[in-house]
Amino acid sequence: MLEKFIPDIYQKSIYTIDYKKLKHSGIKCLLFDVDNTLVPYHVKKPTKKLRDLIEKLKEMGFTVILLSNACKQRIKPFKEKLEVDCAAFSLKPFLMKYKKILKEYKFQENEIACIGDQLLTDILGGNRIGITTILVNPISIRDKFLTKINRAIEGYIMKKAANKKLFNKGNYYD
Repeated sequence: MLEKFIPDIYQKSIYTIDYKKLKHSGIKCLLFDVDNTLVPYHVKKPTKKLRDLIEKLKEMGFTVILLSNACKQRIKPFKEKLEVDCAAFSLKPFLMKYKKILKEYKFQENEIACIGDQLLTDILGGNRIGITTILVNPISIRDKFLTKINRAIEGYIMKKAANKKLFNKGNYYD
């Protein structure tokens, strides 16, 4: 069961991921979490650095989709400014939105990578559906109340994973 929480790739941030390697391995679609993955949860619109990265990824041929548990109103400015599709109120780790994306975009599981900052939502959801999962460190230590609870549970999971030599926080890999 612990394996469902272990990411395929672990990087410091979205800016340290080897996107060329992902492309070479057959990944065609990148699902990005928004809050504390792309920007701190209190930031209302994408930064220039983020806009530049997303533009570069689209130029590389990736389909970029925002997959967030946040409401549509929160995600809308990012969808518009980044000119990408989105799936708001995704209820990760439940599989409904993942399945919808697979069906609508006609991707296979091995063609999608999910990138996020939480084991209990992003990584667990992606692993349950069978797509590549990429964990990044949260951008900010500020979190919403529910996320703080998740972080406490994550700490316990990470400790168990470290004891079994499955995962060590800060030991990045791709």
